[in-house]
Amino acid sequence: MQPALTAAILTGSATLAVLLALLAMRWLDRPARPSLLGSDLVAPCIFLFRDGQLIDATAPAHTILAGCARPDLAGLRLWLAQRFDDLAALDETADGPTRREVFGTDGTGSARLRLVVEHTHDGALRLTLIQPGSETAGIVVDSLSQQSLEQELALLRQVLDAAPMLITRRDEQDRIVWANSSYLDAAERSGAAPLWPLPEILSPEPAAAHDGNDRRARMDSLDGVHWFDCYTHRHGTETTSYALPADAEVKAEQNLREFLQTLTKTFADLPIGLAIFDRERHLQLFNPALIDLTGLPVGFVAARPSLYSVLDQLRELRMVPEPRDYRSWRRQISTLESAAAAGHHVETWSLPGGRTYRVTGRPHPDGAIAFLFEDITSEITLTRKFRADLALGMQVLDGLDQALIVFNAIGQVVMSNRVYADLWGPAPPRLADALQTWRGDWNEAPGLAELTAALQMDDATTRLTGLLLGPPKTGMLSWHVTPLPGSKRLLRFAPSDAAVEKAVPAVADPERAEAAVAAV
Repeated sequence: MQPALTAAILTGSATLAVLLALLAMRWLDRPARPSLLGSDLVAPCIFLFRDGQLIDATAPAHTILAGCARPDLAGLRLWLAQRFDDLAALDETADGPTRREVFGTDGTGSARLRLVVEHTHDGALRLTLIQPGSETAGIVVDSLSQQSLEQELALLRQVLDAAPMLITRRDEQDRIVWANSSYLDAAERSGAAPLWPLPEILSPEPAAAHDGNDRRARMDSLDGVHWFDCYTHRHGTETTSYALPADAEVKAEQNLREFLQTLTKTFADLPIGLAIFDRERHLQLFNPALIDLTGLPVGFVAARPSLYSVLDQLRELRMVPEPRDYRSWRRQISTLESAAAAGHHVETWSLPGGRTYRVTGRPHPDGAIAFLFEDITSEITLTRKFRADLALGMQVLDGLDQALIVFNAIGQVVMSNRVYADLWGPAPPRLADALQTWRGDWNEAPGLAELTAALQMDDATTRLTGLLLGPPKTGMLSWHVTPLPGSKRLLRFAPSDAAVEKAVPAVADPERAEAAVAAV
């Protein structure tokens, strides 16, 4: 019995030794795990500041500061103000060590967040943030998940802080509970202190408000006035606002307004009526001359009527040519609009009152058209008077018994009378053609050389006279060249005296004619 018991004990000891050895090997090969008490997750959250600047902080404290807009007491104060109502202890100064405890707004009893504010012997400020539950409470999560969340959080913070716009988050009382770095920097430039609650640095402009949630706001800063286009999005009881810089847009709008004011002042002094219609054919711009010329009511044109409404109103005021029927009137208006939109178009309106208007249509970019109304009554009257005077002068010249023809400086025929046409035929266009007519069938017409020399002389101040053998059955003609202003010359043909008519027979005998001319 004894040997069997001994063998069993030895066998059990060997088995136990093997098990212990295996356990030791598994213990040595286990992966290294951080101790919960010694990890950063349960380390105390302590901040140490002097004169508002961070001196030292624990790992959890550094994590909190990384999420603040600024790594100093002012930045941490903004973070704490969202969780504590009373932060007056941060502003207190003490000659010796003091200690105050502030409770958070969320939770009750031991679950409330606590902040311990202590002033040390050397004047530093130590803040201890105690997590709810217990002073060493912590949460253990999967390391990969925690790392992923931290990386995503850091990325989102970088994106929001680097955004070239002002981003704020507001609670249901419209108080700013969060802002990105751009907003805090803008608040500093505006001279506002970054205290809680965050200051409102944007002043909305109701006159420049856009549709919906879009509005225009201004910010007065130390370096001037800045403009922003603000957009809001509601998330439950809170609202997120985005303010995009709009300085360039505001400047462009201001330049456009100044340009339009300059154009308006210029158009206001023009005696020509101006009416510009957009692509929808609504009146967008007009000047006072349009009202003076057409008699349209100011309230009517200020309401931006359509083109057809304006023309119908002009028809009621008898300021357009009266057509035979309304159908032809509408067709005329459609033709006027299409012609003005296609290119330069001009019409002359003879109004029932005796006035005459010139209406010019011009196309503009984006399908707009402009109409110019010009009173040309005086011009038409002057033209008619000039034409009447010219006709009267021609009647007087035609009533003379002398043939008249006028040449300009380059030998072109300016005018002639009816007696000249009866004598020589229709007036030629040039002096060379007239000389050919005066030569007739002669190789060298008697007296033509002297007349040619007189008409081609450079001296335009000397009056010359001579004789020329006229057409058949007319005999000798006396000619007179009279200089006129502008280097023009007036040539008059008249019958010669009786002695000359007897000395020069009206026959086509060159020798006898030349002898008669020489005798004279």
